[in-house]
Amino acid sequence: MEAIGLSFVDWIIIFIYFIFVLGIGFYLKRYTTSDEDFFLAGRKNSAWVAGLAFLSANLGALELLGMTGNTFKYGMYVAHFYWIGAIPAMLFLALYMMPFYYSSRIKSVPGYLKLRFDEKTRVLNAISFGFMTVLVSGINLYAMALVLHTFFGWNWDVSMWVSAATVAVYVSLSGLMSAIFTEIIQFFLIWFGLFLVTALGIIEIGSLQEIFNRIPEAYSTLWSTSSDPTQNGMLVTWGGIVLGLGFVLSFGYWTTDFLVVQRAFSAKDMRSARMAPVIASFFKMAMPFIVIFGGLIALVLSRDPNSGFHLLHDGGKVNYDSALPMLIARYYPSGLVGLGVTALLAGFMAGQAGNISAFNTVWTYDIYQSVINKKASSAHLLWMGRVATVAGVLISLVTAYWAKSMPTIMDYMQAIFSWVNAPLFATMLLGMFIKWITPNGAFWGLLAGMGSSFTLFLAVKFAWIEKSTITLSSVASDMAANFWRAWWAWLICFGVTIVVSLFTQKKPEKELVGLVKGLTQETVDQPVPLLRKPEFWAVISLIILVVFNIYFW
Repeated sequence: MEAIGLSFVDWIIIFIYFIFVLGIGFYLKRYTTSDEDFFLAGRKNSAWVAGLAFLSANLGALELLGMTGNTFKYGMYVAHFYWIGAIPAMLFLALYMMPFYYSSRIKSVPGYLKLRFDEKTRVLNAISFGFMTVLVSGINLYAMALVLHTFFGWNWDVSMWVSAATVAVYVSLSGLMSAIFTEIIQFFLIWFGLFLVTALGIIEIGSLQEIFNRIPEAYSTLWSTSSDPTQNGMLVTWGGIVLGLGFVLSFGYWTTDFLVVQRAFSAKDMRSARMAPVIASFFKMAMPFIVIFGGLIALVLSRDPNSGFHLLHDGGKVNYDSALPMLIARYYPSGLVGLGVTALLAGFMAGQAGNISAFNTVWTYDIYQSVINKKASSAHLLWMGRVATVAGVLISLVTAYWAKSMPTIMDYMQAIFSWVNAPLFATMLLGMFIKWITPNGAFWGLLAGMGSSFTLFLAVKFAWIEKSTITLSSVASDMAANFWRAWWAWLICFGVTIVVSLFTQKKPEKELVGLVKGLTQETVDQPVPLLRKPEFWAVISLIILVVFNIYFW
């Protein structure tokens, strides 16, 4: 495959970006003197900084290439990942779960599990989270390499190693602090660098309505065809969307995945920590106007034989993830191509940095300090965090090649989340709101949930059972199977946890103060005007969410 090609100006823009990002890492290293600076950015950030970093940690390959490519494959239904599949969970985290997280001053989500339950539950979650993180991290490396391969014509292996080396250097220098600063920069690069793709696509086709007129109804609606899976591109019913995506996968990711929650932890006070996900929710709602509409534009152009537009083919298969790079190549002139490529690389590096900074925190605190070296000093933990950063990147290189072999990175991502995040959400929900849930109940419930999810994945992959067996419908796509598998994993974890808790020893209530609702003194924020209250902006966010769902019904 020939490279699309870049001009001298494009190269200059990309080169300046990489130098700037690495320079930030070296500059911030002088302010990283303790383990709290490295892992929690010193808890000094404002609500806006924490909020933009909170969202930017999610703006990786999954968000950009994955969502655009999957819109090409599945249609408008992919917007569910943003609206019902993100906003309610983000607001629930802000209003109800963040007070538990922040007031206990834990350094990680597994740290909460230790305080609420016991060491074995914490280590089980830490190991599963570490495994999940390096798998997801590999996706970001693969996607970053796809851009280098597509635009520069570099060999796949060279592209992978260059991507990995850049991330390893700047995250190992100052940890979460450098990750957050570069994520803020990358956030604006993504918006300014990629929004024009959608705008130019709409101008070429004629209007937004014309885009919907030129694609099948199965690809142009959001809810109206969800009662019959054969009538929509994703082959899924509203039950799978609401239970699997809207409830389990969404809440499991946004409220328990340390990658994003860690950014809110870095806020300077409780109000800022609660505002961070609320601020992020508005930008998250707006992302479909780049990635979803971009995918629909690519779909329209590919159906027009006179457009000359086509996706890349690798090994005889259509590479859906190439939709956004090919749109950039189509619409951007010299110079702007460099900006578009830089925006893509920024997104991948943001996601990769988020994964690696979360991985090094969980490894250092929840596995290394918890199990291997309980007396480690702050300086030693700082050193171990940097070692874990390099190790995590190297492991991610291996998983990047696995990601390259998957049909689409989005299908792969949701499969991973259904293994880990879906059952973990049941554990966290029960632990935070029901005081009689026991340590043994949590451990065996979590183990049963993760085990059942992975078993169902293997059963479908090797054709031991049909996808429709899981989805309870006549037809099903890979994505529909992911949604329903997440629901079954959550339900199994929820049930096993309750049953085992009824027959095992409970923790004394005095040990649960500050960890369970009803035994925790309600946190009272400092009196602030209505316009600064998280609750006020959460309501505004929900109203906009309802309007979007009705408009695109």
